[in-house]
Amino acid sequence: MRHESCVTSLSWIPSEAVTGGTRMAFDTGLTHYDEPPPDELGDIERLRATDRFRFANVLRAWIDVDDSGQITASGYDGGGLMGSTMVKIGGLRHRFQAIQLPDLHHDPQQGDGWVRFVQTTGGRTGLPAPRPVRRRPYVQWQAPLVWTTLSLTLHADGRAEGALTGASRFPRHWVYDGEGKLSHKSGLADFRDWYRKSFGRHSPWGDEDSPALVTAVETALERSLSVQLMHGGAKPSIRSLKAGDVLVRQGAPGTNVYLVLDGVVRVERDGERLAEYGPGALLGERAHLGDGTRTSTMAAVTACRVAFVDAGQFARTDLVELSGGHRREDAPPDRPAEDAAPDRPAEDAAPDRPAGDAAPDRPLADVGGD
Repeated sequence: MRHESCVTSLSWIPSEAVTGGTRMAFDTGLTHYDEPPPDELGDIERLRATDRFRFANVLRAWIDVDDSGQITASGYDGGGLMGSTMVKIGGLRHRFQAIQLPDLHHDPQQGDGWVRFVQTTGGRTGLPAPRPVRRRPYVQWQAPLVWTTLSLTLHADGRAEGALTGASRFPRHWVYDGEGKLSHKSGLADFRDWYRKSFGRHSPWGDEDSPALVTAVETALERSLSVQLMHGGAKPSIRSLKAGDVLVRQGAPGTNVYLVLDGVVRVERDGERLAEYGPGALLGERAHLGDGTRTSTMAAVTACRVAFVDAGQFARTDLVELSGGHRREDAPPDRPAEDAAPDRPAEDAAPDRPAGDAAPDRPLADVGGD
């Protein structure tokens, strides 16, 4: 019997993700940010034709299993798909086709009743990107490299497990399971670090990969409300946080709702760590639903960017539903955090820090009284 499955990553440039002088090309319309890819993969070639991603990693694999349940053969399929970059100057348009590097296939790793496949795909945009870099030769003309490394474990009983195990620090990477459903997201997109470092041997085609910080996918309600937050009547404010900065503190007044744009945010109550959330998570609604007092502390685990507006912009019924998904704050104080009825735990997040580092006494000055 043959068992087959796949795992796919789509990589795209979210709004406001580019920093420094390069941002001017996006702000002036010379080139563009990307709309988020769909929640269900569908026809990936159609997505590429309509410019919905910058590059994709499609890892397909198969195993043959005999009547005794032993794996007798296995193999790879799939590979990388590169998109393109559209540049507009006045009335002129030109599409620069990305340059794909050779796909990297690790030898399949076989265990007791399973085989694991690992594939790296990526390349660079065809548009030159002259810039200073931190290592010799100190100036680079070609664009930095982008990549994802996926793993797919196939079991003799038909189960399949996919994961994002490595990735460039930019752009954003979304992962889809064997049924084509969005399953995980990269938690951090660091344009500045990527722009200066990702070339030469500092890539999987040299001698190193970069571990991927992966978070769980937000709910459908959060996706809907996040669009309302970013494009509704009130223009959102954007704030950047350093790892360890406090966004809001338990017991403080405030009614803003926060959308995590990038990075990972930890929620704590009475010093107990309740959950970690990544890009797309909408947090902070309970103060508005209650007496205007924060019921928990939110602190940055990594460098983060958040957008926020007053919770009054949203329908109360939506916020009540959103609050119902944040059940960890309702767990008894003496109950371990991992047993506190998680709704969307972050996976493979950064290691825990001491409580004093996760929630320092110094809140962000520009967040105000929220």
